[in-house]
Amino acid sequence: MKLGKILCGIVVAMSVYGARAQQVMLDKVVAVVGGSSITYSEVEASARRLTEARRAQGYTSDRDPMNEALEQLLMQKLLYNQALIDSVEILKTDILARVEEEVQDMIAQEGTIPAVEAKMHNAIFNIRENLRRQYEEEAYASNMQREVIGKVTIIPGEVERFYKQTDKDSLPLIGDQYVYAHITKFPKSIEEAKRRARERLLEMRERIITGNAKFDLLARLYSVDGSALHGGEMEPASLQTFVQPFADALSELKPNQISEVVETQYGFHLIQLIDKKGSLYHCRHILIRPTYTDEELSDPDRQLDSIAGLIRADSITFEEAALRFSDDPYSRQNGGVVTNHDLLERYNAADARYTATKFLKEDFGNMGPSAIADFRVLSSLKVGEISDAFQTQDMNGNQLSKIVKLVKIIPTHTASLNEDYLRLEQMALNAKQEKVFQEWLTKKIDGMYVYIDPEFRNGEFANKHWVK
Repeated sequence: MKLGKILCGIVVAMSVYGARAQQVMLDKVVAVVGGSSITYSEVEASARRLTEARRAQGYTSDRDPMNEALEQLLMQKLLYNQALIDSVEILKTDILARVEEEVQDMIAQEGTIPAVEAKMHNAIFNIRENLRRQYEEEAYASNMQREVIGKVTIIPGEVERFYKQTDKDSLPLIGDQYVYAHITKFPKSIEEAKRRARERLLEMRERIITGNAKFDLLARLYSVDGSALHGGEMEPASLQTFVQPFADALSELKPNQISEVVETQYGFHLIQLIDKKGSLYHCRHILIRPTYTDEELSDPDRQLDSIAGLIRADSITFEEAALRFSDDPYSRQNGGVVTNHDLLERYNAADARYTATKFLKEDFGNMGPSAIADFRVLSSLKVGEISDAFQTQDMNGNQLSKIVKLVKIIPTHTASLNEDYLRLEQMALNAKQEKVFQEWLTKKIDGMYVYIDPEFRNGEFANKHWVK
């Protein structure tokens, strides 16, 4: 069983579907792990979800879905019980928010709370409590599994050994990969646009403080952040969750107090602290980005089209033009060649080993709107061609213009150490994590109380230690 399937199984086993299943017949306990029991209805609901998920993905399993679902639930319960023993922590505020969102979805779907209660054969407070327990158990189990495999590392020699020992037919097929370069230009009037954004927020701040407007209403009307739908309100989180200028301003606020205008890489913010419990800050904010006139946006387009003309006329190379004219500080030193630097930086994963310059079609969708626009343009180019200027946004939503050059296309091929080391390294790490986890799981099964009903004891278990 692959590690990815294990993680997927945990989610499936604890799916809300099970909580919604109508139990019209007497249920019975079919297994016990530690202090947790598993009912027949849980197994049945999980088996149904497994089958439906696989059907949607276009494949089936030779295993009995009831038995497979039971094993996933057994593992779920074991991880949960071990997490309690090891004092593994979870963020319960996130779970409460998920529960309330799920309950509100149920009410919206059925129309009224009584209708939900009638369908679920349960009172609304019991429905909330059941969902809370399910989500908590899922979170404890997932965090426990991450602790088990989190410290597993791999060295280059292990990657090479994994590659040599893997049947070539089992190695992944790597699709066409694109290598490309760009030259970017932000509007020259960016400072003027920033000034206008600050003034808009200062005017909003004044209206809120004087009681002429409500913070949440202005957030709904003007904020460009996804939280605008909720009046700018965000989930409670620690300061480490926020970018530094935002976190610094938030840490200085008292409940209901409003910050001065705060600038981050995402734009300009007004922040209001709702409350603080322990290390968790509950706040709302309004995000405004600099905006430009049509003329201000057209100016960098004209500059880049002129630069593209010079490159096509061989008056300057693309590499020289990138160094002299590009506003991208990361690519201009490398001839304009695009990397995933911004993505790594966003997730605090700026390890040089993971810097990529070769991108699959699906990679573009993970790097933000600018990369998606890049791929649309690249698809119309031949290798070596340069595009006309086009307008787009960077990963933080800031407006800019660019031209791109398709440097090369690496054809579809079977993964190799020379071309695809990082992908093979991840495969080797996954395999090692799976081995470590299975060894840990077997040891814990042997040391924890496990009971399985005779009806299921003769089933096919991936780990034979479940049946004692």
